[in-house]
Amino acid sequence: MIASFLPPESAQLTEATSIALAKDIERTDIPTPLSAAPIATAYVYKGSGGIPIMLLHGFDSSVFEFRRLLPLLAASHETWAVDLLGFGFTDRPVDSPFTPAAIKTHLYDFWKTLIARPMILVGASMGGAAAIDFALTYPDAVQKLVLIDSAGFARGPAIARFLFPPLGELAANFLRSPGVRRKVSLQAYREPTFASPDALICAALHLQSPNWQQAIIAFTKSGGYNFLADKIAAIDQPTLILWGDSDKILGTQDAVKFQQAIAHSKLVWVENCGHVPHLEKPHFTVEQILAFSS
Repeated sequence: MIASFLPPESAQLTEATSIALAKDIERTDIPTPLSAAPIATAYVYKGSGGIPIMLLHGFDSSVFEFRRLLPLLAASHETWAVDLLGFGFTDRPVDSPFTPAAIKTHLYDFWKTLIARPMILVGASMGGAAAIDFALTYPDAVQKLVLIDSAGFARGPAIARFLFPPLGELAANFLRSPGVRRKVSLQAYREPTFASPDALICAALHLQSPNWQQAIIAFTKSGGYNFLADKIAAIDQPTLILWGDSDKILGTQDAVKFQQAIAHSKLVWVENCGHVPHLEKPHFTVEQILAFSS
């Protein structure tokens, strides 16, 4: 049965992995110091054995981003995907901040409540920046780090400083536009056929979540992970950097920057691939993660 907190459009999903994830996603209440009440946190948990693996999605995304990767990893590892605070289908309490610091606190409380063992932390795009920030603050929780076309060096959009009413609402409505989202989806892939109707539904389901607009504005106005670039060299965990060689979102120069900045790192190029190897080349991505985890 598809989770009751997903919008009706989830019934229009057609890809087997998308339908399976819609049936597997659940929520649990996570107590945090960020809000008076526990935060209903959306996640998917599958598999057993091995070092736990946690997957962190990108900006304005959700666990649906890992619909192809998660079942492949779960064949041999306990695997988790979680919707970060302010994103996906995790609740957005009106009394909670939506900043990188709050995301990190919420993620730690999620880890402490449900996993509580050192893990392999995998972050894609903005999720990579969130993973770096988490690993630097809670090194005992992260045994190894995997960065997939990661943010961290790139600066946030200059428009952030103009996100005050009514421009904040206008910018959010622009981001919500189906045409804009399709254009972004096409840019994310090297092969445009991946921007299928099913993919567009997966990328937009969370837009109907309560307080989506307020949270996306608040996070963008916070500056996001613009503070992170000077801290990346402090990463001590062994780190795998996976990067699509045709990334049109972040380009390819930051891949080498990460490799040069992180002492114990390995860079693997994903050939004929755009910004989202976990969607465009899931089998190759899993092969690299599993080889790195052993």
